[in-house]
Amino acid sequence: MALGKDYAHQQCSIARALEVVGERWTLLVVRDAFYGVRRYNDFLVHLGAPRAVLAARLQALVEAGVLDRRRYQESPPRDEYVLTERGLALWPVLRSLGAWGRAEVPGAVPVRHFHHADCGTELGPYGECPACRLPVPPADVEMRPGAGLDPDPGDPVGRALLRPRRLLVPVGPGELGKSVDPVVPIGTVVPVVPEAVGNS
Repeated sequence: MALGKDYAHQQCSIARALEVVGERWTLLVVRDAFYGVRRYNDFLVHLGAPRAVLAARLQALVEAGVLDRRRYQESPPRDEYVLTERGLALWPVLRSLGAWGRAEVPGAVPVRHFHHADCGTELGPYGECPACRLPVPPADVEMRPGAGLDPDPGDPVGRALLRPRRLLVPVGPGELGKSVDPVVPIGTVVPVVPEAVGNS
């Protein structure tokens, strides 16, 4: 029997929040959006979530007002997903959950460190800058690789995220190189077709 998606008998704001972000993969989609991932295929290759699940999570986050779907190409139509104000409000939740995972899960090694981009100080446990004594909004956070990060990830998004970068800055096509459909079997040679340089 499938589990329901709501907590109808729970009178609790945590239960209401879990109805929006509590399904498997959902918080990881939001995490990647903070990391600058915006396009469906980039979420797909970085997360490794099943296509149907990822599509459903993205749609649910758009419907909940956590992500905004924006058209970036008309032919063929392609959209990107950007955090809304409601989505940005989840940063303290993700920050705290990550800190809890590092502190409380045996064997956890820091994968990423978060610093105040203005002064370089590593953020405190609540996302504050200890040096400036200010809360740091996500756009002013620089993410740096930690000791637990795989130095040779198998996907182009993971490789782009190896370098220090500010949160919310889009992972751009220039960082990813020419992407290959993730369902192509390993060892398959895929011809690269040069892009047209204008219309005649």
